[in-house]
Amino acid sequence: MSVTARTGTHTVVPPWRDWRSWQRRIRFLWRRSLRFRTLSVTLTLTALTILVALVWMSLAILTDLYESRAEQVQDAAQRATQAAQSTFDAAVVDSDEVALQVLMDEVRREILSRQAGTTMLAVFRINDEPSAIAPQNFEAGGLEESMISPELRESVRLTGDRQWWQSIGLPEADGGETPGIIVGQQLNVPEAGAYEVYFAYDLGSEAQTLQFVQVTLWVVGAALLVLIGGISLFVLRSVTVPIAQAAETSAKLAAGDLGVRLPVRGEDEFATLGRSFNAMADSIEGQIKELAELSLVQQRFVSDVSHELRTPLTTIRLAADMINDQRDDFDPSTSRAAELLHAQVQRFEVLLADLLEISRYDAGSVQLELEPTSLAHLAEDTIESMAQLAEQHGSDVRLVAPGGYSPVEMDPRRIRRIVRNLLGNAIEHGEGRPIVVTVDSDQRAVALGVRDFGLGMSAADAERVFDRFWRADPSRRRTIGGTGLGLSIALGDAKLHGGTLEVWSELGGGSNFVLTLPRRAGEHLSGGSPIELDAGGDAALGDLGLTQPITLPQREETP
Repeated sequence: MSVTARTGTHTVVPPWRDWRSWQRRIRFLWRRSLRFRTLSVTLTLTALTILVALVWMSLAILTDLYESRAEQVQDAAQRATQAAQSTFDAAVVDSDEVALQVLMDEVRREILSRQAGTTMLAVFRINDEPSAIAPQNFEAGGLEESMISPELRESVRLTGDRQWWQSIGLPEADGGETPGIIVGQQLNVPEAGAYEVYFAYDLGSEAQTLQFVQVTLWVVGAALLVLIGGISLFVLRSVTVPIAQAAETSAKLAAGDLGVRLPVRGEDEFATLGRSFNAMADSIEGQIKELAELSLVQQRFVSDVSHELRTPLTTIRLAADMINDQRDDFDPSTSRAAELLHAQVQRFEVLLADLLEISRYDAGSVQLELEPTSLAHLAEDTIESMAQLAEQHGSDVRLVAPGGYSPVEMDPRRIRRIVRNLLGNAIEHGEGRPIVVTVDSDQRAVALGVRDFGLGMSAADAERVFDRFWRADPSRRRTIGGTGLGLSIALGDAKLHGGTLEVWSELGGGSNFVLTLPRRAGEHLSGGSPIELDAGGDAALGDLGLTQPITLPQREETP
């Protein structure tokens, strides 16, 4: 029982009655189901083959049945006409009108109707001149002169020794028509001249036979189509079910379920495929476990070495600081060595801190310390702390902050580290050109972008910029002393907040890094960033201005 619900002015139609949904489902099955596609093609081609075979058989049976029946009635009419002509030739009438009429009636009853095999008979005198002894025209069995076409009568009149026939529709009692044949020929009556003799034959029984044969053929064709469809479905199931199992098992294996295996039955090709697949899965599982163990060993090694180095590094740093503080008392070469030692110890300490942070990420032991923080104020403080470095490189750092003033739950230490890292890279690779730091927000997120106008990177380099220890140009000298782990750690910090860190870069056009964070902790971003990543349409450098520091009122602390 179908149900149609009306809501307001809209009518809700059940899905199965919506032809557009059927089209979508069929297209979906055609794309996704090998069984449906193969079965559809098989049934379509089979239906076309059966249709062509049935049409050909129907036409062949119709032609053969009609031609054989036509030959039969022509032979019967020919025999009857010849017998009647023999009777007329042997008769002696001596110009007796009555005798000639009696002879004509006897020939009609005994010879024409009996030997011709039909009661539908018509005889017409060809010569229109009056004759005293010529028998009258007659029609019998329902055959009328109007049913005979003028063309057939003309052909019979012009040829005396040939037989002519024509297909017609014989009227029925209910007003319909039944197929039939009219056969015509001349007959010479003594002392009366030539007559047209026509025999009509009903082909209704042949039509019924042909209809029965056609119905039988169509029923057999439909049964064959259903049978072939069932057989095809059975065969396809035996083939596609193992394929579907292999696809499902492969998907589970790709999703990380390394223990899944294909069931193996028999010794056929699918069994061979199953054993090969299981062997491959065993090999992959073993290699992944081996790699996981090796990665765990590496993580432990990095963590242990980093921790073990902290104590001697602290001692070395204290000694380096002490020596560096007294470098003015040394000779120039020793003083320079003390400065280099102090700088390299600081760099080594940064590298060690980054290694420890990476090991925490690998171990999954990183925890956020969230507190309400204004991203605009955080960016301003970071820019101010790095002003001396920017001045040394000749870069003018400009802050554009149309949004991002409201405090957002974040770990300020980690976000400040991200901003310092992005700004430090921009200063180092900015070629002394202005650097624009943009802070903006919307209802869902806050974002910070660092745009430089330096050399930029190619698309291939931009894809690898967040890899560990990767540098776009290894030949370039580092002026700040980075470790190669900063962007990797920055990406981890952004993901830990549920945010994103993306990059746009173009050779000769500089780079643009965009950090986007959700307004609420624990949420994941959906949609775009408040800051456009593609910086290809940036305004000219001269159009960019500096912003003034923003002072926000102090927040009232709740007791």
